[in-house]
Amino acid sequence: MKLTIIGPWGGYPKANAASSGYLLEHEGFHLLIDCGSGVLAKLQNIVHPEQLDAVIISHYHPDHIADIGVLQHARLIQGYLGKQMPALPVYGHSLDQQEFSKLTFKNITEGIVYDPNRELTAGPFQISFLKTDHPVPCYAMRFEAGGKRFVYTADSSFKEEFISFSQGAEVLVCECNFYANQNGKPAGHMNSLDAGRFAREAGVKQLILTHLPHYGNLAELLGEASSEYTGIIKLAEEFQVITV
Repeated sequence: MKLTIIGPWGGYPKANAASSGYLLEHEGFHLLIDCGSGVLAKLQNIVHPEQLDAVIISHYHPDHIADIGVLQHARLIQGYLGKQMPALPVYGHSLDQQEFSKLTFKNITEGIVYDPNRELTAGPFQISFLKTDHPVPCYAMRFEAGGKRFVYTADSSFKEEFISFSQGAEVLVCECNFYANQNGKPAGHMNSLDAGRFAREAGVKQLILTHLPHYGNLAELLGEASSEYTGIIKLAEEFQVITV
């Protein structure tokens, strides 16, 4: 599996950047994980909108879905220009029907409900879900293909269930919206110590910190997380490529 960070920012994108968006590729299949503000502009440096094979959404906060409508119109316009495309499947949960209904647009995209209690097959990927601790319904995801596994926490404060869900993963892309001296739990987010402890107890091979804060010295997050986890730790960066 090849994972490319499209947007690493929490809440809103920094100037000329993007909030949550990740492109996962395997065997020629292109899966976009979340589609926050600025993602479509950045994504086109790697693949065109009509080249996506599927999209999956963790939850319906704007920093994770703001560019869904933009993606829909991009594919609509490419259709007008003569490109033949099937309706793009956009997987999401049904716990917010108003937002879920927006995933379907004409014959351009089709919203498909995933059952978080069952494994989902999307192209070559087997996807499992874990409900997170966040102010709105949100799901972490475990992606498996080619005998490897990668876990994306989406947005959540730390919960013990993450450990077994992520056990032995090659890559953990973990939200880290707060520094060690801050308590992210009331906001439904993790701090750097939470992320490091999570990675250590789950025995993952590599930790990528994402959903980053807009203030402070981000390098401090690495140092703080490394007090809990001694493996490979990186900050998520735009267009960073991770081999899973």
